[in-house]
Amino acid sequence: MIQFRIQPDSEIPASTQLFNQIRFAIASRQYPPGYKLPSTRALAMQTGLHRNTISKVYRQLEEDGFVESLAGSGIYVRAQGHEGGSRLQSPILTQHPEASKVLQQALDELLNQGYSLSQAREIFLAEIDWRLRCSARVLVAAPTQDMGVGELMAYELEEELKIPVQIVAIDELASVLDKTTSATVVTSRYFINDVEAIAAPKAIRVIPLDIYDYNKEITLLKQLAKDNCVGIVSLSSGIGRQAEVILHGLRGDELLVMTAQPKDNYKMQAIVKRAEVIICDQACYAIVQAAVQAASEDIIRPPKLIKVENYIGTNSINLLKRELGLG
Repeated sequence: MIQFRIQPDSEIPASTQLFNQIRFAIASRQYPPGYKLPSTRALAMQTGLHRNTISKVYRQLEEDGFVESLAGSGIYVRAQGHEGGSRLQSPILTQHPEASKVLQQALDELLNQGYSLSQAREIFLAEIDWRLRCSARVLVAAPTQDMGVGELMAYELEEELKIPVQIVAIDELASVLDKTTSATVVTSRYFINDVEAIAAPKAIRVIPLDIYDYNKEITLLKQLAKDNCVGIVSLSSGIGRQAEVILHGLRGDELLVMTAQPKDNYKMQAIVKRAEVIICDQACYAIVQAAVQAASEDIIRPPKLIKVENYIGTNSINLLKRELGLG
């Protein structure tokens, strides 16, 4: 942090002394464009001046165009001359000042490394164009032995992103990527290492998805009385197996756990007739409802149905939307 010194016995007012020192720090790029000025509290402790005096100096710097104030963030050094120009008046930069600073810093870093402006422009445009091309085709990679989890991810992605996605078995991913020049592959973090090993040599983007934490459902299962029967219905056989392991860890043999995929009619009927609680994927909910309705004459007490709202974590969905340029 630059040390500003105020001469109390000088004929020059203290505020003018500070103003000139900060202006020099900006001109000499000790405070470069985008630099956040010290808080009035920090500067008051250093100089011994009242915070009101420092606030007055900051206002004068802003009026003269040296700095700009961002509400709730602080005071920042503005770009001057060729560094700023007319782009400071651009509506998009005015609406997104933080993004503008990120872009300026990235550009400054490239220039400092010796790249020309033309080269920096090509680098930025190449990256943006590549991402846009990748967004044109979205592939969901899933293990061959559990394509149901791929169906579940694809179902949720199409619901949220409003674009078509293609499910690909991991064993077949290499041959599919050989036939495309651009795509984005998404998969659960469970399978990310296998997928990246295939996609990386082909320069294909891979975006890992975090899964939902199931905290709400786990809390409910912890509270169930002993000897209850719990049904788990999922497109994914792997989810069913994982649920059995988790439930055994939580409750031991206190609960009877039955699992099924919606296409397995025999197991579905057994769950509907036996379970007190059935937990199912969003994609399976209507099928489970229909199965319960069809067996209503054979059921004394209908099971409680719990629909898991998502398999993919909300943060991952939002990140993917941004990565694909969908909002």
